Amino acid sequence: MSSVEMSHIASVLRGCAAPCNLLVFGLTHETLLWKSLNHKGRTVFVDESAYLISKLEEKHPSIEAYDVQFTTKVSELYDLIEHYKGEVTKECRPVQNLLFSDCKLAINDLPNHIYDVAWDAILVDGPRGYSGAAPGRMMAVFTAGVLARSKRGGARETHVFVHEFEREVERVCSDEFLCRENLVEVKDSLGHFVIGKMEADRRRFGFCSVSGASVSPKAKST
Repeated sequence: MSSVEMSHIASVLRGCAAPCNLLVFGLTHETLLWKSLNHKGRTVFVDESAYLISKLEEKHPSIEAYDVQFTTKVSELYDLIEHYKGEVTKECRPVQNLLFSDCKLAINDLPNHIYDVAWDAILVDGPRGYSGAAPGRMMAVFTAGVLARSKRGGARETHVFVHEFEREVERVCSDEFLCRENLVEVKDSLGHFVIGKMEADRRRFGFCSVSGASVSPKAKST
């Protein structure tokens, strides 16, 4: 991650009302930085590798991290989008408790209490997505979108950051689940979205209020 990208995330975390709740998908070179920057809040890491999490917790016992099984592949991107569109009013709806979801894009095997946290910021920087056989970040982006819209309590809005935003999976899933209308800034390869809570009984289905393809993002690319 570039210094510009890290500085942008850091500035948002500094402006977050303490205690700040930060959820990070992916263990990276910046893992300890995120923990340090949010030292007055709660930082939780989610990764595909139980081995890496075990090693991290061994060296840094204060780290809170969980491994999950990502069941998708990058090559399945458009099949998964079609699955979502067919289930958007059912299992893949934008407001729900993911613990009970059967949507193929939902991460539903984290500890129960994780789904009850009102996350202030979510960073998607994992899992791997550099080949067709890699799990890709479809589930992470979808889950981030649902957690932001479904939270109870805390700030009305959630900052969601998607790293390597220029890649196809990240771009397509961000358009579908985070929405261009919520894209406020792009810093190098980092997309920054601000997503408000959504009521479950609203007479509207889908994640975006308008089609992402027809909306010009409010973002400034720098």
